[in-house]
Amino acid sequence: MAHPPTTGAAGSPAAGALSGRRPAWREGVERARAAATTEPGRLRLLGAVLAALVVAFGAVTAWQVSDRRTAADAVAEHSQPLSAAAADIYRSLADADTTAASAFLAGGQEPAEVRHRYEADIDRASKLLVRAAATTDGSATAREEIRRINELLPVYTGLIESARANNRQGLPLGSAYLRYANDTMRGRLLPAAGRLYQAETARLGEDYGEAKSWPWAAIGTGAVALAALGWAQRRDFLRTNRVFNRGLLASTAASAVALLWLVVGHGLARAGLDDSDRHGAQSLHVLNEARIDSLRARGDENLTLVGRGAVVVDKGEDKGKDAYEVSYAERMAGLVGEPGTGSGAAAGAGADRAASGSLLARARDLADDGEGRAPVDEAVTRLREWQERHKAARAADDAGNYKDARAKVIGGEGSTGESFDQVDKLLAKALAHEQREFARAADDGRGALTGLAVGAGVLAALGAVAALLGMGRRLAEYR
Repeated sequence: MAHPPTTGAAGSPAAGALSGRRPAWREGVERARAAATTEPGRLRLLGAVLAALVVAFGAVTAWQVSDRRTAADAVAEHSQPLSAAAADIYRSLADADTTAASAFLAGGQEPAEVRHRYEADIDRASKLLVRAAATTDGSATAREEIRRINELLPVYTGLIESARANNRQGLPLGSAYLRYANDTMRGRLLPAAGRLYQAETARLGEDYGEAKSWPWAAIGTGAVALAALGWAQRRDFLRTNRVFNRGLLASTAASAVALLWLVVGHGLARAGLDDSDRHGAQSLHVLNEARIDSLRARGDENLTLVGRGAVVVDKGEDKGKDAYEVSYAERMAGLVGEPGTGSGAAAGAGADRAASGSLLARARDLADDGEGRAPVDEAVTRLREWQERHKAARAADDAGNYKDARAKVIGGEGSTGESFDQVDKLLAKALAHEQREFARAADDGRGALTGLAVGAGVLAALGAVAALLGMGRRLAEYR
């Protein structure tokens, strides 16, 4: 008697049937492949691809524009203010050192306004360091320099207080303390502040580079999407002899508007950011250098009288010369050049223009309007005047008339101190103007990107829906 075959045994018909069955995913692929050989299937696939390309274009545009807007915001609201704060820290420290030397020259009872200026500089530097520490992120160099300055600043102020105490008692040890404090400032504090400024300025440059870089991925995706839409419409025309497919035409228009908006908007943003860089950030950088060098030149001038030849250059062609006087001459040459070296002088040294390549010549070239150039030109005139007055002070000191020399340096009207104060105010005025120019141009630049990311996303969504509707109209003809 024959028995029915068991199920599940190896080699049984049931097992063979089960083992020969194709996986569901393979059956789905084969059905899709079969459908793609028909015109409705091809239309469905084409509609999906077109919609995906348009959506991808919108997504990539929103992503890249958002990144550039974030970088542009960082330029205006974070990295440039941090760079300016770092420059202000440097300037405050340099001014404190210069003011301390002026107070020492005044004798045991320094003027109250001089003491107040010194204390205000130290207080401002301390507050700016706290703010910088709280807002500086991602830069190990900046954090390390802030820590170093915070450690050294109490050492410096302690030395200054020792110099003041000895100076009040008429002890010569006071000048030694002052020179030691100056060495601490120039050899350790100011270099650290300079490195902090360089780190923050480098961060500003990185943010500029990111904000201005072209969104090539978005532009490329948009071009591919438009090319695919154009090809699809040509294909539709060749197969149906219909000139327009309204859905595909609307999708093409939405994608073209988004791409044009992207290119024009980013171009305007680049132009605004370039303007804020050249006529704002770069001008500010040069003017900050000029203001700091004028402060250091003033400090050198004061210390020349304090040291009275105690510190000399120990090598090079200036060997044996007063180190502070040599440094003063170098600072002034960097600011405007040697007296009489300016271009276009017609009415004496005071009318000289800054020598080509000097800081104030560069500052004038970067200023893009009369309001920016006027204080720079006036500062050059005051610096030339300062150089002439300095010569007279040095002549008096070299002739042994120390009191007369001191009066010519720290006295009132007609002194080099008066010239320095005028230069400092003029450079501060130029800095304020260029800061406003930077803010205006930076706001114009990032304003050009306003709404672009959201707009591109909306246009892409509309374009994708229009592409699907356009293909749907063609599919309806086959039902």
